[in-house]
Amino acid sequence: MRFVILTGMSGAGKSTALKMMEDMGYFCVDNLPIPLIEKFSQLSSSENGELEKVALGVDIRSGQAIGQLEGIFARLREKGCQFEILFLDSDDAVLVKRYKETRRNHPLAMGERVDRGIEKERQAMQFLKNQADYILDTSQLLTRELKVELEKIFVMNQDFHNLFVTILSFGFKYGIPADSDLVFDVRFLPNPYYVEGLRAKTGNDPEIQDYVMQFPEAHAFLDKLQDMVEFLIPNYIAEGKNQLIISVGCTGGKHRSVTLANELYQRLLRNKGYGIKMEHRDIGKDALRGK
Repeated sequence: MRFVILTGMSGAGKSTALKMMEDMGYFCVDNLPIPLIEKFSQLSSSENGELEKVALGVDIRSGQAIGQLEGIFARLREKGCQFEILFLDSDDAVLVKRYKETRRNHPLAMGERVDRGIEKERQAMQFLKNQADYILDTSQLLTRELKVELEKIFVMNQDFHNLFVTILSFGFKYGIPADSDLVFDVRFLPNPYYVEGLRAKTGNDPEIQDYVMQFPEAHAFLDKLQDMVEFLIPNYIAEGKNQLIISVGCTGGKHRSVTLANELYQRLLRNKGYGIKMEHRDIGKDALRGK
């Protein structure tokens, strides 16, 4: 039997993830009282049990009883009960935004500001994050992307490292993305904006890609960037980092940055040791402004 403890920060997507795992064939139970978890695991794994895959949702709603989990986990391990812990996390700013959008109260806020409740919860849940087998940061994940990551772990049984890489193109005139970990400026390359017939196209179009990649400097830049990123990623994984945002910027975020971000994404996609996605933040802004 595969027994998964699904936990994490309130607002990080636990309820959504549980529904997805139910669709994957898991028998899901949410917010079971903490003292019953040990008995539940015994019943689920008994010889007469018919359950092959179980996901148990646990969160801060359990109150002070959440602290009992350390002892329960220790006893389960002593009895040879195998289980995995999936911890869903998200940036504090993203959690605050989600709470404001849904107009829900944080379970630990108790009349205080949401960020104060998040701070208390993060302290209370840290021991679970420390023990987690998988940590998924949902700050930048769409619902369908979360499903893909869960399927990789719990359906396809792929090796998983707790790092998700986002390749993000942007335009400097719209500001550097505030959540960037690494920022690269590709404005040293000739700008297709000033070439007749290319201005309206984007780095997703073959004409722009051919123009930008005709310059040896573009290939040299990508080779050096790929080499550095592939050196950094294993070290980030070893350090425990679970979210890496690599931002590539040009003037408007439409031509050069999009082209090089696409190229970097394709190169890094060959490595299966981490999750990866791509986003073009400013690719359509000039069109929206009528420029």
